[in-house]
Amino acid sequence: MENEHFLASQTRPQLQPIIERHDCSSSFRVPQSQDPQSSSSSSSQLGAPSTRMKKPGGLHRCKTAPAMTVMRELKTETPQIPKPQSESSSIIRQAIFLLLIYLSFGVLIYSSNTEHFSGVETHPVVDALYFCIVTMCTIGYGDIAPLTPATKLFACAFVLVGFGFIDILLSGVVNYVLDLQENMILAGIHMGRRRSHQGFSARDYIVDVAKGRMRIRLKVCLALGVVVLCIGMGALVLYFVEDLDWIDSVYLSVMSITTVGYGDRAFKTLQGRLFASVWLLFSTLMAARAFLYLAEARIDKRHRRIANWVLQRDITVGDLLAADINNTGFISKSEYIIYKLKEMGKIGEKDILQICNHFSKLDPNNSGKITLPYLLENHL
Repeated sequence: MENEHFLASQTRPQLQPIIERHDCSSSFRVPQSQDPQSSSSSSSQLGAPSTRMKKPGGLHRCKTAPAMTVMRELKTETPQIPKPQSESSSIIRQAIFLLLIYLSFGVLIYSSNTEHFSGVETHPVVDALYFCIVTMCTIGYGDIAPLTPATKLFACAFVLVGFGFIDILLSGVVNYVLDLQENMILAGIHMGRRRSHQGFSARDYIVDVAKGRMRIRLKVCLALGVVVLCIGMGALVLYFVEDLDWIDSVYLSVMSITTVGYGDRAFKTLQGRLFASVWLLFSTLMAARAFLYLAEARIDKRHRRIANWVLQRDITVGDLLAADINNTGFISKSEYIIYKLKEMGKIGEKDILQICNHFSKLDPNNSGKITLPYLLENHL
């Protein structure tokens, strides 16, 4: 593995694109006549070192080597596997379509069996939608509950299927909303930069330039800010619509979006249940996403701490023996990179074996390299 050119030292000379497509008439010219002066001048020019064509340590293409234009033409004819694209839009469409079917089925069952459910009735359709949302979000106020064995079995199946929709909505819709907010903030920061970056600014705290995204702590703050906004909206509606005091309004709002649902308080009015049908679905998902961001922040911090430890510690004899894959008595640059990536937890033995197996398919002669003639032979 010590001979890989893509992992060679950066001090080696780099290949420069020196091949251009020209017409044959301009590339090759046959001299009509040649006098002694011209021959002597041409011989002196050939004998003199050319600073344009010969550089110290420079590499040049042989005239008999295949032109790069041939490779471009062959590359266009070879079908390539498309790169996987983001599925956010498709997930959102699927989630909305399945959610409508799910809620329509639940509303239909509840509306046709209202006498088999306990609780305060306001409107059959609104009560049915409210019951479905409370059940799917696993809040369980207890103000509406099934009474008969058939409705209890329906509630069991309904809540189990609802877990799948929570996963789809949490991974698709909520991520899309938060990513959209993040992109808007990043776009505003980039548009606000009117001069070169000098010293520390708020942008260094918000944007991770190396990764091209917001820092994880800012994503946590953004998600928690949305949760606080949802709590405030719920408390206002409960105070003005459900006629609760401020403490009970905030109390029921927090117990709702955290899916605790003690059952001592609930939405009882038609307007309140209609608002809860939309508010509970969005706010519970945002709260779950915020807690997942908190866990992600702790994991990210742990990974950064491990990476710093791996890069700062000195190499030992045991590390040399473990990293020497080819048993050559020394570590090449590629072996050192692979060993450090394994220590950081970036890759594993399974990933390396998969890449090696794929390389073996491209190297049927076991020469340890992928050559240009082999690629030309397979593409022709």
